[in-house]
Amino acid sequence: MIQEAHPALAPERRDRIRNLVREGGVARVEDLRKNLKVSVATIRRDLEILEEEGKVKRVHGGAVSMESRLEESVFDDKTNLASKQKKKIAEDALTLVGHEESVFLDGGSTTLFLARLLKQRTDITVVTNSVRAMEELADSGPRVIFTGGEFRRISQTMVGPLSTVVLEQIRVDKAFMGTMGFCLKNGITTTDPNEAYVKRVVSENAGQVILLADSTKADKVSFARVSDWDQVDILITDQAVPKHFTKTLRKRGIKVRLP
Repeated sequence: MIQEAHPALAPERRDRIRNLVREGGVARVEDLRKNLKVSVATIRRDLEILEEEGKVKRVHGGAVSMESRLEESVFDDKTNLASKQKKKIAEDALTLVGHEESVFLDGGSTTLFLARLLKQRTDITVVTNSVRAMEELADSGPRVIFTGGEFRRISQTMVGPLSTVVLEQIRVDKAFMGTMGFCLKNGITTTDPNEAYVKRVVSENAGQVILLADSTKADKVSFARVSDWDQVDILITDQAVPKHFTKTLRKRGIKVRLP
């Protein structure tokens, strides 16, 4: 049985939890329990208090820091953030779509800008789990394959294992992916494990993985890990991204485009 810490140490313990979550951007309850040598119930009570103070946000299985990361906004709000940069990134991504290729578009707001640009391309096949991208391409343009799955309202996407019934059967030439955050240490992350699961399946079955992410996502860590950088072939971002990002990623063999 785990011996509980003395109540007098609770504020100090919560400060330590806060620092651990902030340093990693995310932390699991089980890892915090092992680190602090207290019970799961104690960790959960501490996280509840820290959430009330606005320091962390509790998620299934752990917590994410509210002091070092981006929260996920509803989809329409995300589309309006850094819209000028996202349009430039999408225009650059369009130049990578070859004749008669198959491409995947995930539910990112930047990939929605790309979907709008693909409406004139009748020679390609688009696979997507994005309801908004499907709506953009429903009336005209490329052949569209919609994945199905569990509907996630905040991102307007179909996610989870049911989506892979389709995704495991196909191989796309290029996968255009958005993200909630990217950093050199933790790689590509998003807020929802089911969303991350779909992104991983697609990445494993794509000829090229192209990450579309404006510079506001740099050095941000979210709850669910998608992949390391070795799963990414090209990053398209904007000129404001920190220089050490582009330098390090190019050394790793990843192409970085700054339209």
